[in-house]
Amino acid sequence: MKHKQAPITETLPTVALRGMTVFPHMLLHFDVERSMSVAAINAAMGADQRVFLLTQREIMDEVPGEVELYKVGTICKISQVLRVPGHGLRVMVEGLGRAEMQELQSQSPYFIAHVQPLDEVTMTRRSSRTDALLRQCLELFEIYMDLAGSQGETDPVFVSEDPGYVADYIAQNIAIRHQEKQGILEELQPARRLNKLVHILSREVEILEIKNELAEETHQAINQSQREYYLREQAHVIRAALGESEDDELDAYKDSISRLGLSEESQEKLLKEVARLGRQAYTSSEAAVIRTYLDTVLELPWNKTTKEQIDIVAARKVLEADHFGMEKVKERVVEFLAVRQLAPNVKGGILCLVGPPGVGKTSIASSIARAMRRNFARISLGGVHDEAEIRGHRKTYIGAMPGRIMAAVRQAKSKNPLLLLDEIDKLGRDHRGDPASALLEALDSEQNSTFRDHYLELPFDLSEVLFITTANSTDTIPRPLLDRMEIIEIGSYTDEEKLQIAQRHLIPKQRKRHGLSARQLKMRDDTVRDIIAGYTKESGVRQLEREITKICRKTAAAIAEGESKGGTVTTAMLHNLLGIRKYKIETVSPIDEVGLAHGLAWTRVGGEMLTVEVGVLDGNGKLELTGNLGNVMQESAKAALSYIRSRTAKLGIDREFYKNKDIHIHFPEGAIPKDGPSAGITIAVAMVSALTGAPVRRDLAMTGEITLRGRVLEIGGLKEKTMAALRNDIRTVIIPSENEQDLEEIDSTVRAALQIILVDHMDKVLNTALCLPDTGRKTAGEQSSPPHEMTGRPIGGRSVCPQ
Repeated sequence: MKHKQAPITETLPTVALRGMTVFPHMLLHFDVERSMSVAAINAAMGADQRVFLLTQREIMDEVPGEVELYKVGTICKISQVLRVPGHGLRVMVEGLGRAEMQELQSQSPYFIAHVQPLDEVTMTRRSSRTDALLRQCLELFEIYMDLAGSQGETDPVFVSEDPGYVADYIAQNIAIRHQEKQGILEELQPARRLNKLVHILSREVEILEIKNELAEETHQAINQSQREYYLREQAHVIRAALGESEDDELDAYKDSISRLGLSEESQEKLLKEVARLGRQAYTSSEAAVIRTYLDTVLELPWNKTTKEQIDIVAARKVLEADHFGMEKVKERVVEFLAVRQLAPNVKGGILCLVGPPGVGKTSIASSIARAMRRNFARISLGGVHDEAEIRGHRKTYIGAMPGRIMAAVRQAKSKNPLLLLDEIDKLGRDHRGDPASALLEALDSEQNSTFRDHYLELPFDLSEVLFITTANSTDTIPRPLLDRMEIIEIGSYTDEEKLQIAQRHLIPKQRKRHGLSARQLKMRDDTVRDIIAGYTKESGVRQLEREITKICRKTAAAIAEGESKGGTVTTAMLHNLLGIRKYKIETVSPIDEVGLAHGLAWTRVGGEMLTVEVGVLDGNGKLELTGNLGNVMQESAKAALSYIRSRTAKLGIDREFYKNKDIHIHFPEGAIPKDGPSAGITIAVAMVSALTGAPVRRDLAMTGEITLRGRVLEIGGLKEKTMAALRNDIRTVIIPSENEQDLEEIDSTVRAALQIILVDHMDKVLNTALCLPDTGRKTAGEQSSPPHEMTGRPIGGRSVCPQ
């Protein structure tokens, strides 16, 4: 249905409205102040009292041009004009009909426009959709008026059946932006007008509901505050009527202070605070601050201690029950407890448990507290960079509180708890102070008997507190803080230790947590080993526990859905339960290769086997190093090259090779950074193999650093490296002779499976690692040296080159 425009064009005085729209058949009054608008009203009153009202686009435009005015407006009849103080008018108009401005004939002294009235669409037959829109608009408008606080029952819109009139009336009487009202005014189709209004009213109703909710919440908060104020005042009046006073509260504080048995200085300080409280108004903010301070001080365990019972036998049983492996760590803890038992008054002895994530540092501290029967509290120091976090804030600040140490002591409810300072290597510092320096007083046995928290402002005796700290590395711990602690290294777990931990602790714990019985979920040792090798790569057992948890979840879901009754988890089932293997074990080459040697490296997640490849090409003596190597490994390669140049005659190598040959040393998996002082002999073996053509034993791996004279230096991480060798099907390992004392740390299973050869010189490494033709297994360099100088010392067997 389309509208028809009347052919008649009229010339009328025009007034530009700012932020307001007038609809047909509506009465509206507004103030007119601009001189051009006043002149237009006067001109209309001198004629037939009709005026054309249309809205300007920007409210701030004082004298808008034709382009700043909307085209569609309303022809109105002026019903009343009142003079107001000044030069303004108050005008009441009645809308007659919509009209469109064809041209703005004049702008001075007032707007005169050629306008063409618009005939609105009359609906002879209404569709069901139009009736639905009409009812929805009326319902939303009623809700809108209720929320806005208006009385809508008497409005004529609720008894009208004309959709066009209803739409215009609602649009005129709701508070929306003038751009939205203009859009409704320009719409001549009543049904479309109603559709637009439905969306606008829905939004406005939602906004009003949120506004009323916020107002109600604010009102309730104010009422609660007033209610508390009146109750306090009534309590004050009641106490006065009963002959009581606020002195009872002060007396209670004084009695509590006297029972603490504090020093004279501390007691005098607290009594002064009580006196200050008595001089304050009961409801004042200062009184609230003092009460909070006194309550905090009185909650501290100034003289409360737990009876420490150290039974070495019982403590050893607790440690054995809670932790598998870590024999040296448990032995050191038992020694620590034994000293405490024999000399309980000896101060100091702050332990620092250092090790990679997931090896059980925090749980060891908890076990120590249980063995000593001390209360336990944990303080997380990771990311702390404000000194006030440790020593507290001054109580004069709003929201002040004690530092973390005193808060932990209050939480432990004893004067002699075990406090765990977790992640002490992750302390930060900024312009607000150095928290590590703030810890010095607390951890120093000569100072912590008079530790002063900024909030308390009283000396508190921390000498009976047993501090244990944890860290992943000692590199980032400040040296003054490190000097006050005794370091206990916790190394990585071997695969066998992880297996035992899983079977003894992790699997039973997760079964219980997921409501499974031992019959519903079992795991064989080979299954757990496959999880360790294929789905985890870590020093501890945190990821292993996550994988076991995943298996428990899937088993519980299958049992709950009736798809399975549970049972034993086999290796073949891991693909469906955990997905594809995340990590693959590097396989050893089936043949002995030239220029390829296996080295052993230590990482944060355990030991790794690294392959070194060396290629010799015709060139001009260039040494190429690839594989994302660090400075230390690059220097190891250069040292190996210098050693080889010094031994060319004995090794049977062209003495001019460094001039006419290019040597390329490559470590595969170049995206992974590699560095460390233990790859020297591996690089040297691969280079000698490439230069002489002698293959390297495929079942052998090595670790050790090399000097220019061929001496093999001591390395670290032997336990993890030998475990990596066994995991990669290596049966012979070359290590420096200086690491012989570290063989005791290696797991017995690993030692039984490996042939470990101790060497102190590079000549012995070459004699063991290289596979030469049947010449008595001697290199060119061996023919002038006694046999006992050139043969490495094997541990657990003879070194024989495989055929």
